[in-house]
Amino acid sequence: MHYATVIEIIATVLGLIYLLLLIKENIWCWAFGILSSFLSIFLFVDAKLYSEALLYSYYVIIGVYGWSQWRKKVNGKPIRVKTWKWTFHLIAISIGLLLSYALGWFFSSQTDADRPYADAFSTIISFIASFMEAHKVLSGWIYWIVVNAFSVWLYFVKDLQIYAGLMVIYTIMSFVGLWQWYKSYRLEGQLNTQ
Repeated sequence: MHYATVIEIIATVLGLIYLLLLIKENIWCWAFGILSSFLSIFLFVDAKLYSEALLYSYYVIIGVYGWSQWRKKVNGKPIRVKTWKWTFHLIAISIGLLLSYALGWFFSSQTDADRPYADAFSTIISFIASFMEAHKVLSGWIYWIVVNAFSVWLYFVKDLQIYAGLMVIYTIMSFVGLWQWYKSYRLEGQLNTQ
């Protein structure tokens, strides 16, 4: 078995554990996410998906940040699931598309990157979704649904079948995460009105 396949399998298992714990709002999700992301960096450099390697480097950093955010207490309670106004989404999506184009252009003109614009799009939208996740923003799961579904195709065409399969699972689980966090959001709202 090729070393990259072994790393891909280990990173995939750690990634699945991360996602399951994230859905349950368990702070230990961040530790598994950091380990999975660290291993993934090497795979994406090897596959010449440099934006993805950059993304997974960011995941390591946002994992530490997410851990610190989730450790914070508000009135003695962990941070709760919240929502963003539509204007925040409009700004986030606009900036995301502009940065996707800029990053795609950079990697297409300065490196031997394969599919630089698609790679950049999944990377930048994932940056935004990860930030939302660290702050328990409910609609971050919608961003994940979009980027995970898109990544199924990207990883498949780059012959990263295990990661493509992982993204199918992530897409499905993102719907579950959206539902679970929505229930948590509604429950908190009901408790705060009593």
